[in-house]
Amino acid sequence: MYREGDRYRVFSRRTVLLAGGKLVLATILVGRMYYLQVLESSRYKTLADENRISLRLIQPPRGSIVDRFGNPLAENRKNYRVVVIPEQTVDIEATLGRLDRILPIGTAERRRVFHEMRRQRGFIPVVVRENLNWDEVSRVEVNMPDLPGVLITVGQSRYYPLGASAAHVIGYVAAVAEGERTEDPLLQLPDFRIGKSGIEKIYDLDLRGKAGNSRVEVNAFGRVVRELSLEEGKSGHQVTLTLDSYLQDFTNKQFDHQSGAAVAMDIHSGEVLLMSSTPGFDPNEFVVGLSEESWNRLLGDRQAPLTNKCIAGQYAPGSTYKMIVAIAALEAGLVMPEQRVFCQGHIDLGRYRFHCWKPKGHGHVGLVEAIQQSCDVYFYELARRCGIDRISEMARRFGFGKVLIKDLPGERAGLVPDPEWKRAAFGTPWQGGETLITGIGQGYVLATPLQLAVMMARLVNGGYEVFPHVTKAIASARGSAARLATALSSLGIGQNTLSLVREGMVAVTNEPGGTAYGSRISNKAMAMGGKTGTSQVMRITKRERDEGIPKNADRPWHERDHALFVGFAPIAAPRYAVAVLVEHGGSGSAVAAPIARDILLAIQQRNSAPQDGQPVES
Repeated sequence: MYREGDRYRVFSRRTVLLAGGKLVLATILVGRMYYLQVLESSRYKTLADENRISLRLIQPPRGSIVDRFGNPLAENRKNYRVVVIPEQTVDIEATLGRLDRILPIGTAERRRVFHEMRRQRGFIPVVVRENLNWDEVSRVEVNMPDLPGVLITVGQSRYYPLGASAAHVIGYVAAVAEGERTEDPLLQLPDFRIGKSGIEKIYDLDLRGKAGNSRVEVNAFGRVVRELSLEEGKSGHQVTLTLDSYLQDFTNKQFDHQSGAAVAMDIHSGEVLLMSSTPGFDPNEFVVGLSEESWNRLLGDRQAPLTNKCIAGQYAPGSTYKMIVAIAALEAGLVMPEQRVFCQGHIDLGRYRFHCWKPKGHGHVGLVEAIQQSCDVYFYELARRCGIDRISEMARRFGFGKVLIKDLPGERAGLVPDPEWKRAAFGTPWQGGETLITGIGQGYVLATPLQLAVMMARLVNGGYEVFPHVTKAIASARGSAARLATALSSLGIGQNTLSLVREGMVAVTNEPGGTAYGSRISNKAMAMGGKTGTSQVMRITKRERDEGIPKNADRPWHERDHALFVGFAPIAAPRYAVAVLVEHGGSGSAVAAPIARDILLAIQQRNSAPQDGQPVES
């Protein structure tokens, strides 16, 4: 049994221990406070500021793209968007459900919204739908009390005034894919767009501009309280093209829903005035996001609307290749202009027979008549005399078999066949008959419409190595960087040779019996010369020749011949070259030549190219 004194000592000891513990805790607390508020005050002040102040990127306006006269080809427009801020939405599913009743949201959009929500912090807005019209904006605004976390914001979106008419040259912008992200912070912005094809792609860095930034004060939840400072970004550069938007749209309409391509250029400067590939696609659909149905429709279209046929379509050039054979033979001294060849409708080589397009033959024809009437037998003979190596070498001098344009992506080189190529491709030697069919632009030889236009330009500009381009200038805030004119190299072709071939092309369109006489330009000051071409897609069999060659109209579309025409104007002082191809269009004289005539007439009436004596920009 404890005595009173013992209880007092126990109580005193416990009191001392408790007081001591409190003193230790108080010391630790004071020490910690001293450490945080005195010794580490600078560090924690910085951290607090960083939590309080947030730096946000401001997307710069994308640079515009205009034609040679300053008409817009790609510009920015106000874009009303509905966005949702996840942290301000208690039940995102329910919110999107209510929004869906006002503004229908597809399954793909809903899936994208949830995907973006998972990738970023909760206070960052996620775009649900862009490019709202005023009626849609009004309906969302009226129902805003029932849509917590939903806002209407105003941004900018790309707009292409010509739509499908210039889509293959201008290209389009679309959202950044995972594999396209770099260290550029702009690419992290959820609604940022980059160039995916055409001019938009090749000049994407120039068009992007420089991002601005905004320093804002945020609360503990990351919500903006006020803006502390603002640094405006720099707009992207304006890109001026050599295209004439009127001619571009005009040419597209001439095809009248047929599949094909047309290129027209200044033969001295290389400026491409129009580059039309039909059918096209509407680049505006890509900006807002193409639906799966639309994408599958474009991919499944046998007329290949996504392909720029001007630079990526490769075709047998047909009779438009005959000028190359004629020049090769004349330069080698293997034929004289007055020398005549007898065409009886065919020529035999070994056990093979090669037919002229005219079964009964052209009779005796010289060089000019052979071009005028497109006699196949005459060019079989020239090709036999030249041999494939001379023909191939001359073709390369005129731009075949190589990439020509540097300011457009996606060009294909075509094919200039020779024995070395065939050994590498098939492991078999070159045959004499293959030289003959190459002489009329058939067999293995392939060319793009752009290459055909360049061939024509080099042929009528005096034999100079002009290269095509579509960029005229890139303008920045510091001024305009224009392309500089460069001296053109000579192809080394005799002027008499070029004059003779040109005489034949003038006869094609201006002399009765010429294969495009029906498409001549009656205004003598604007008259054109040129050459028709009809390239076979399917080989004509012996049975078909015996029983009668089927008409193009009787064949399935994909088995019909391609229609071609290359031309220039005006005859007196050539300035423009054009190449037209209509896929499976049939006869070059009946289908392609009228389109080329209308294009050359329209170009001359607009007088699009720089005046003589003016400096040529590059």
